[in-house]
Amino acid sequence: HMPIELWKTKNGLVRARMYFAKSKQLSMLRSVCSHIQNLFEGVEKQFEYRMRLVYAHFPINANVTNGGKTVEIRNFLGEKLVRVINMLPGVKVEKSASTKDELIITGPDIELTSQSAALIHQSCLVKKKDIRKFLDGIYVSSHGAIEA
Repeated sequence: HMPIELWKTKNGLVRARMYFAKSKQLSMLRSVCSHIQNLFEGVEKQFEYRMRLVYAHFPINANVTNGGKTVEIRNFLGEKLVRVINMLPGVKVEKSASTKDELIITGPDIELTSQSAALIHQSCLVKKKDIRKFLDGIYVSSHGAIEA
């Protein structure tokens, strides 16, 4: 808990105030203000992460199932293992219609959306090989807010 005052003004703004704060407390206040601003921006717009499937030899297959709530990744480095990644609540994933080998992750909460993108990225990390040579994986190519 933080000793701050939050209130809504008559013209619809949200104000935050903290008395006699040191620099650490001011940084916490700025974090709270950033979270509130991201919540408003996520409701007005949507947050979007675009991820590209990168491979050198074995083509990575990504299938979106369960109405955009699950991603199945097959043939990563030629492995037979099927990686299943469930999206966090409120986050949708779809394959890009215009670009080959691209996933689009959208959601109103920036933290859940970015965490879902990180789960997809972490599921395809190269183990026990030289990562300078084996650059295969799924990487974030762009992210930001889009008009809903």
